[in-house]
Amino acid sequence: MIHLKDINKTYRGAQPLHVLKGINLDIEEGEFVSIMGASGSGKSTLLNILGILDNYDGGEYFLGDTLIKDLSETRAAEYRNRMIGFIFQSFNLIGFKTAVENVELPLFYQGVGRKKRHQLAMEYLERLGLLPWAEHYPNEMSGGQKQRVAIARALITQPRIILADEPTGALDSKTSVEVMQLLKKLNEEEHKTIVVVTHESGVANETNKIVHITDGLIGKIEENLDHHASPFGINGVMK
Repeated sequence: MIHLKDINKTYRGAQPLHVLKGINLDIEEGEFVSIMGASGSGKSTLLNILGILDNYDGGEYFLGDTLIKDLSETRAAEYRNRMIGFIFQSFNLIGFKTAVENVELPLFYQGVGRKKRHQLAMEYLERLGLLPWAEHYPNEMSGGQKQRVAIARALITQPRIILADEPTGALDSKTSVEVMQLLKKLNEEEHKTIVVVTHESGVANETNKIVHITDGLIGKIEENLDHHASPFGINGVMK
């Protein structure tokens, strides 16, 4: 489903920064993958390229059968809106919109009518246990509730891929476990292809494939056969 061949990316500036140095990666439909690396390793740049938020300089990126290269902003937005759901560390909710209005937003950009998008948004909030919070604003919700709103927003267009950038980075350990369990359930029950960028081994260990990236290169890829084990450690803290 995702095929990357020799992807290179350099940020031009007074001091050019070669961030990705020949990335080769295949992600199949229905896989739950983490991209793990330290700060500055290139993992977020890689996620931005996967999400068609950033261009690459050399190589090939195929999403399905489509070569994603030098797309116009209109085409890029079209692919993103149709194929990809995003979850961010900082939630990226709009502060002056309620939970249900935030979840509705991607459908607005798809031209779905007001009544239909409101109905769908309420259904997704209900699925995520957030119906009582539908009319609340982000500043009235906990971090875990905000992240679940963000997940509902990512799911509402029924994307084929969910890209999550440090989705537990702003959450406490208990809420982090809940969010990862939710993503795992989406993968297992709905066969969503999910790619999570993280620097936390506890998060990576919840996925079924771990891609290690160091200094812009993939070091190793490991199949994680233990990802069905409980994420709770001795004191209820994430392993």
